[in-house]
Amino acid sequence: MVQRLTYRKRHSHEIQPISEDCEPFLWRSVVWTRLVPKDVEEAAAAGPELQIVLVGILFSFQQHYWFALDLLKNVQVQAIIGPEYSVQANFLIALGHKAQVPIITFSATSPALTSIRSPYFIRAALKDSSQVKAIDALEDVNARVPYRSVISPLATDDQIVVELLNLMTMQTRVFVIHMMSRLASRLFTRAKERGMMSKEYAWIVTNGITNELKLMDHFVIESMLGVIGVKPYVPKTKELDDFAIRYKKRVLKNNPRAHTPDFDIFGLWAYDAAIALAMAAEKASLRNPTYREANISRNSTDLEAFGISDSGLGLIQALSTTTFNGLAGDFRLVDGQLQEHPFEIINMVGPGDRVIGYWTKENGLTKELNSTSGTTPESKLASIIWPGDGSSPPKGWVIPTNSKKLRVGVPVKDGFTEFVPVTWNSDNSTKVEGYCIDVFEAVMASLPFGVPYEFIPFATTDCDMAGNYNDLAYQVFLGNFDAVAGDVTIVANRSEYVDFTLPYTESGVAMVVPFQDDKSKNAMVFTKPLTWELWLTSFCSFVFIGFLIWILEHRRNTDLKGTFWYQIGTIFLFAFSTVVFAHIQKLQPTVTDINVLIKNKDFVGYMEGSFIFELLKKKKFDESQLVEYNSMERLDELLSKGSGNGGISAAFHEIPYIKLFLNKYCPNYTMVESIHNTDGFGFVFFPKGSPLVPHVSRAILNVTEGQKMVEIERKWLGDIKMKCPDPDTLRSPKGLGIESFWVLFVVVGSFGVGAFVIYVIRFLYENWGIVRGSETTRNKIEKLLKEFHNNDHQTNNNQETINWENQLANLTRIVELVRRFHNNNQGINQEHEAANLNANQ
Repeated sequence: MVQRLTYRKRHSHEIQPISEDCEPFLWRSVVWTRLVPKDVEEAAAAGPELQIVLVGILFSFQQHYWFALDLLKNVQVQAIIGPEYSVQANFLIALGHKAQVPIITFSATSPALTSIRSPYFIRAALKDSSQVKAIDALEDVNARVPYRSVISPLATDDQIVVELLNLMTMQTRVFVIHMMSRLASRLFTRAKERGMMSKEYAWIVTNGITNELKLMDHFVIESMLGVIGVKPYVPKTKELDDFAIRYKKRVLKNNPRAHTPDFDIFGLWAYDAAIALAMAAEKASLRNPTYREANISRNSTDLEAFGISDSGLGLIQALSTTTFNGLAGDFRLVDGQLQEHPFEIINMVGPGDRVIGYWTKENGLTKELNSTSGTTPESKLASIIWPGDGSSPPKGWVIPTNSKKLRVGVPVKDGFTEFVPVTWNSDNSTKVEGYCIDVFEAVMASLPFGVPYEFIPFATTDCDMAGNYNDLAYQVFLGNFDAVAGDVTIVANRSEYVDFTLPYTESGVAMVVPFQDDKSKNAMVFTKPLTWELWLTSFCSFVFIGFLIWILEHRRNTDLKGTFWYQIGTIFLFAFSTVVFAHIQKLQPTVTDINVLIKNKDFVGYMEGSFIFELLKKKKFDESQLVEYNSMERLDELLSKGSGNGGISAAFHEIPYIKLFLNKYCPNYTMVESIHNTDGFGFVFFPKGSPLVPHVSRAILNVTEGQKMVEIERKWLGDIKMKCPDPDTLRSPKGLGIESFWVLFVVVGSFGVGAFVIYVIRFLYENWGIVRGSETTRNKIEKLLKEFHNNDHQTNNNQETINWENQLANLTRIVELVRRFHNNNQGINQEHEAANLNANQ
């Protein structure tokens, strides 16, 4: 049979059994024990004892090496609980794997041990990396570590101070401390002396420190006011209280004057590991566990001079499936690792710490365990006392105190220099100005704090640009620049490795093309206002109205008399009278559709070094069609030549560049069809996660919404309200269709048919005698037609004839009303499209 043990921690590195039924054995300051029966009779009945060794390492690696070999070779233990430190684990795990002896550690927490694939290694503790998510949740940001400070456990106080001074020169004021408690005590004491426990700092400590807070001196605890930490959650249970009582009684029994130190999480994990191992031994029903002799030669080393445990496989399998409610919480192994436990979030206040919340894998940060309330870190935690005894969270960063200026890279351009002109002086110094630079300076000046900076051209020794815009942005990621100010477009691939501010210009890539005057180049241009269906319907309608007027008026209007062809011509006069009133557009762009350029394989232009080159290739342009330009003058030259004469049919650029170009060459060119959406120009600031970006973005909003931005635009780009035709009016006019006039045609047709029916009834009534006569039907029809062609004798022959000039004037007014209706309809459609565009924006 096997006895279960309880443990107390005599000091921070010694653990010894306190069961009265067990005999402790000390060897080289290492506490280990054998689980032994109560007496000799039980020993005889139980058979050979199961030997389990608890190892607490206090000596050098060489001593650890010989002690582990002795346990396996001479003692032939069935399991080893240890080692205490991760650096000692690799060797012991290798020995356990060779001897097939389970190695159970309760305090080696390095994540690197996870990569050691040995079925005989069990970690009955939480690895250090399990608390990373809880720490990230406290920051509530995309965590990044810009700097790692490595302090040796053997560092002197002066060396610690030097590293603290180095940290003070940096921008970051949020520090995550992961070290042993003894080194942390010295670090926080020195930090307080240097004023680094003030309101602008935030300190987060890991469980390597929080687990041993009660072992620290009171003056160290006082220096840690406002520190936040994470520690494994230990449930309050009756078993834990009973264990604490027995623990204190045992200590006082051995030494009534001794101070009773509190046990920490490592002591609880050690206790649970021993309990789990004892339960696994019972479950495996081990009988007469022995070692098999290894086949070794006479000249073998000590590493080959021990056998293989017969019970190791059964014991490790039983241990892997052992579960129970331990003192430290639920004991359950997953892939040889203790399953993740909740973490407490603590805040150092006054003489100790208090719990301000919890973190669980399922719910993240919460004020209460197993609660899901709260949406922000502040609402998910109780009130926090920050360094400096403040209740407001620190900003977490400051302008560096090392007096270094921000290195702001700027592009070097040959054309469109209004945005960023760079000039070299005789002493090799540079002068940087322009639209983008003025905006940058206005933004930085509006920040609530001062930021020193200097402009550095991204140039070669020959004063040429040292790469394209992607290369310029990447220099920030490499650390060669702290920021970039210039006409840098916010695009997705650049945002993968740097942060952009909000844009300060409008966005989009558009096409600029020459104008053409088609006033006399198309003989059928007059047909454009209406669709052919509407033209045909209108023609038929006018013919019908002319025929109806002839029927109604020719008996009493001498102007409608005459030969047959004369009367036919009079009818068709109405049909053709509206042609002269057709409205046509005189100025048109040479091309309005990018697909036409692709289909015709026309040459098109793009700005040197711009991302538009790759964009046009994605739009299915062949690379041979793409022509590079580097200035407005060169662009004008290429567009004026045309694609067939060594030039281009169109050029593609971002809207701010096109507006600048049209401001100078407006009469000859126009902007049509936005082909791609971008976010506009933005400033690149530091690598991703820079805390300065939100402040600069807010400053950009203040500048762009004020009068200062208008003045900068007028200074460098001229009047933005250019005297150029609206691109929306340059699209080919869309002809009106029948659907726009069907009501008019129905009304006119109805009245016309009605008038015709009334006239026929009246005519038959007047000639009813002929209709009632006894002649044949053919004779009746001939008489009626003859009567129809005769003058209306009931009408005064001297009646004033129709004034056809007045009739044509009236018809002209009708056509003009139709044309105005057409223009108004187009205006309504444009307003509707603009409203939709504004809604989408």
